[in-house]
Amino acid sequence: MSYYNYYSSQKAKKRVFISFDYDHDLDLKNLLVGQSKNEDSPFEIADWSVKEEISGDWKSKVRERIKKVDVVAVICGQYTDTATGVSVEVKIAQEEDIPYFLLWGRSGKTCKKPKSTKQSDKIYKWTWDNLKKLIHGAR
Repeated sequence: MSYYNYYSSQKAKKRVFISFDYDHDLDLKNLLVGQSKNEDSPFEIADWSVKEEISGDWKSKVRERIKKVDVVAVICGQYTDTATGVSVEVKIAQEEDIPYFLLWGRSGKTCKKPKSTKQSDKIYKWTWDNLKKLIHGAR
């Protein structure tokens, strides 16, 4: 690989799909979108949030969107374990072999994993340094 190609590949922003509990954590999703706009952000948001009934059509739309990203960021809040849509999105990421990571969304609160996560999946503290590392696969 030439120096130019290596440098370009290191500079390319990762495309991130955000999975979150639409009914309880929309504010957290907006915070993550804001972080993606930082000058030194290593990622861009593929903001394709869908607020529809969970149906076969919804799942196929989400699957196509997830297949177009580099990583899925799952924001975990107090009620994420009951958010059916988040569980579906994590399951799709697993099926499509798209890496994902879990972020602790509410400091000082008990945050819960989606039901479809693996027992070994860790929820990471949401800091700017952690986020940049997680985007690049440190997990």
